[in-house]
Amino acid sequence: MASNKKYWKSVEELNENSSIVETLRNNEFVEQIPVDEFLGDKENLSNTSTSRRDFLKYVGFSTAAASLAACEGPVVKSIPYVVQPEEIIPGVADFYATTIADGFDFANILIKTREGRPIKVENNNLEGSNTGANARVHASVLSLYDSLRLKQPKIEGKPASWGEVNAKVKASLEDAKAKNASVVLLTNTLASPSTDALIADLKIKYPTVKHITYDAISESNALDAFEAVYGVRALANYDFSKADVIVSVGADILGDWQGGGYDAGYAQGRIPKNGKMSKHIQIEANMSLAGANADKRIPLTIAQQKNALADLYSAVVNGATPKNAEIAKVAKQLISAAEKGVVVTGLDDLDAQLVVLAINNKLMSEAFNPNAAKLTRNGNAKEVTQLVADMKAGSVHTLIMSGINPVYTLPNSKDFSEALKKVKLSVALSMKEDETAKLATIAAAAPHYLESWSDVTIARGHYSIMQPTIRPLFDTKQFQEVLLTWTENSATYYDYLKGFAANQIVGKSWNQVVHDGFAITETYALTANIIDVSAAAAKLGQTKSSGFDLVLYTKTGLGDGQQANNPWLQEFPDPITRVSWDNYVTVSKKDAEKLGLENWNVANGGLNGSYATLKVGSATLDKVPVIIQPGQAVGTIGLAFGYGKTEGMKQEMQVGVNAYTLYSNLNANQSVTITKTDGEHEFACVQLQKTLMGRGDIIKETTLEIFNTKDAKEWNPIPMVSLDHKATPATEVDLWTSFDRSTGHHFNLSIDLNACTGCGACVIACHAENNVPVVGKSEVRRSRDMHWLRIDRYYSSQDTFNGDVELKEKTSGLMNSISTLGAMEDPSENPQVAFQPVMCQHCNHAPCETVCPVAATSHGREGQNHMAYNRCVGTRYCANNCPYKVRRFNWFLYNKNTEFDYHMNDDLGRMVLNPDVNVRSRGVMEKCSMCIQMTQATKLQAKREGRLVKDGEFQTACSAACTSGAMIFGDVNDKESQVAKLVEDERMYHLLEHIGTKPNVFYHVKVRNDK
Repeated sequence: MASNKKYWKSVEELNENSSIVETLRNNEFVEQIPVDEFLGDKENLSNTSTSRRDFLKYVGFSTAAASLAACEGPVVKSIPYVVQPEEIIPGVADFYATTIADGFDFANILIKTREGRPIKVENNNLEGSNTGANARVHASVLSLYDSLRLKQPKIEGKPASWGEVNAKVKASLEDAKAKNASVVLLTNTLASPSTDALIADLKIKYPTVKHITYDAISESNALDAFEAVYGVRALANYDFSKADVIVSVGADILGDWQGGGYDAGYAQGRIPKNGKMSKHIQIEANMSLAGANADKRIPLTIAQQKNALADLYSAVVNGATPKNAEIAKVAKQLISAAEKGVVVTGLDDLDAQLVVLAINNKLMSEAFNPNAAKLTRNGNAKEVTQLVADMKAGSVHTLIMSGINPVYTLPNSKDFSEALKKVKLSVALSMKEDETAKLATIAAAAPHYLESWSDVTIARGHYSIMQPTIRPLFDTKQFQEVLLTWTENSATYYDYLKGFAANQIVGKSWNQVVHDGFAITETYALTANIIDVSAAAAKLGQTKSSGFDLVLYTKTGLGDGQQANNPWLQEFPDPITRVSWDNYVTVSKKDAEKLGLENWNVANGGLNGSYATLKVGSATLDKVPVIIQPGQAVGTIGLAFGYGKTEGMKQEMQVGVNAYTLYSNLNANQSVTITKTDGEHEFACVQLQKTLMGRGDIIKETTLEIFNTKDAKEWNPIPMVSLDHKATPATEVDLWTSFDRSTGHHFNLSIDLNACTGCGACVIACHAENNVPVVGKSEVRRSRDMHWLRIDRYYSSQDTFNGDVELKEKTSGLMNSISTLGAMEDPSENPQVAFQPVMCQHCNHAPCETVCPVAATSHGREGQNHMAYNRCVGTRYCANNCPYKVRRFNWFLYNKNTEFDYHMNDDLGRMVLNPDVNVRSRGVMEKCSMCIQMTQATKLQAKREGRLVKDGEFQTACSAACTSGAMIFGDVNDKESQVAKLVEDERMYHLLEHIGTKPNVFYHVKVRNDK
């Protein structure tokens, strides 16, 4: 049975009389081209012999505008090396293994450098690595070149030398030692054993030193629970590839839950193999990435989630039957799976965390792995609260902070700011002159992780090395260097680290570990303490709702807000809401109607919304924009951290509201009051842009039962077209003469909709590799974003796939069918979701190529659709003729333009640009090139080494970034390659196959568990 579920992308599409939808369907560029800005000076034009009207009449509006703009391309002279460094070959990239550990994101990665400049992040794919670079990790290379970085230390706001800083700190430490006064080191989670050793040395020299770990987004309850059971302050680790049934209660296992990195294991079980795939049940309030990918999603309030967890415990441990029918069904599946089942939770509650550990131990879950516990969170909320009280009491003599910004992230930041004045000496080691560094006595300039040495233990038994990939750009010193100075240790940190690591990497040389980026070490097994959690479960079962629940969370783009000044991340559309440049409160449709909150689209497709005021206890957050979110549990609202920063930020990136204000007691679940506020907010939402509305064969999906029992022709039918008045498969009809592509390479990209989680790492990787410009909130709102790769998000109209099919099949008669189909366009409160990455499809019969009047776009022998930017005159005929809407027009010059004050507008920011890819000028079209520079480099490397290219060596930026394995790139002429086998898979289909473009990008039918 073929999929006939009707998908919709935006609520506005449900209004069949909407003039906005009709305009966007028929007109890709909804606003007129800025004529005056393109055509230059009005006075000069008025004095020419040919009038503007005649000129445009003869040449064509777009051609004229873009032709004149194209004449202004800058000439940049290259200066060769006087003495070429031996380790650098001009034009050839070098890769360095390192580790990111910023207190929130931790991963083993590779850094691509060109002529000494780090320009891109790649995954470290060596066996055993803790990889999984998310969108933020990929964007972190741009934060190295942030022009607002703190460039030298400051004392009381005035520039100072490191000698002055160290003298002042040491004097304060000695004074505190003499007076037996308190010295506090307040840091983020370091997860660095060598740094822990240095702090221990500092404590020996200055006995009153106390080290407190503060995570901006606390995992304190989960840490306390694991410590109570296993005696180690860590987070439980999971391998979802070993689970047949995954039950998640409020845990976004595909987002930032417990530091993330679970995509790869999860996706392994989600691709149907031998007729089987894992079952994922998500119980949550906010619509999350995990909920969007789940087979069964149950939206519940926080109290209801706790009740559900108590019921699961009673069923698994005590054999009781839950009263709630849905939870009873979940429990039955979990018990049936036994050791192949696993339960996780993201509830910010100690009892909930203890109960989950007990359930997994009872199941003897194979996916639950306490021995490899994660050490990437170590904060202690109680100690942080006590510190603020001690500071207010004036009992803290010296406060040294590193890697944190409590004036921004603490909910009681005003108390902290006032208490900071009572501290005799405060030091903030920071990359930015942020809110905390502004108030501290000393703002000590810290380096970026790509300028630093360190070691990291991401998980027990796993030792990683962080190595610099560029010399420090500014007068900075890392935390470990100053600790050595303050303890009067004359060794460099590199020498100290090398000596320390020798005891951690037995059996491996230092050079080998630096080369690999990590080493697997031996560790003892953890034994669980027997703890009776029945009282905790009973307490959860008695929890009741009171008012609205606020669920604070992190967005895939900004996380905890450390990289809020990163334009790549600000412009990155949220995978769920498709909104960029903002955070907002998410509300269910029912609650929005009760509160009078609205969203609506305006004439150019832009999304507008109401404002709301949120109140948690005595804390109030005014004018919070509202998004009505399908799938949001009734009685709950969501709000993302990481926005609302003002210090150390460019004006354009000071967006959103500070959700930390409502983070009472560092708990993500709060009782909140919400009221409507006057005003209208303009969102930069891409949901109605570049749409494929009204076309079939976009998302194909089926159920696992049908997939296993029916022929592929039923659930993956080939579209039929009319040929000589006969129905003929579209794959057998050609409007063009086919070209023999069996000789040489022929590149294809496979995208598995079952494995794609919508995480967006590929979007940022594409940005970095291909010098994609950032255009800003105003331009995104005008449908002018420049992303070469977008991830379309679709909602379904019914709760389940079967419900859609059955409803449609029961219709009979014209009028009944029309009314039923019309009703199906009204989305359910809890829709199913599908993600689909879309880039240039590199059609072998490309519609864009036939309409270009100057042959700027043409087809290569290896399957790529090329763009010759110097030939393009910006007619935009190709964009109008592209059925996939993947071409982007440079409305402006984004490079060295003060109107677009992002990284391309300053010399430091431009250091991230890839020299292998043109920086495009205004007036030209651009689009995905299938990373032709990467395929060329791979071929040249193999040629230099006198060998054939191995399968897996050919990569694009997106396929290399995809940790879930959804994107596989390769040469289909290599019959042993993975992509050649995938193209023959029965789940394979092409996007809009009925139009006969014969793309070189293909998709795999999405299969869902639907029982």
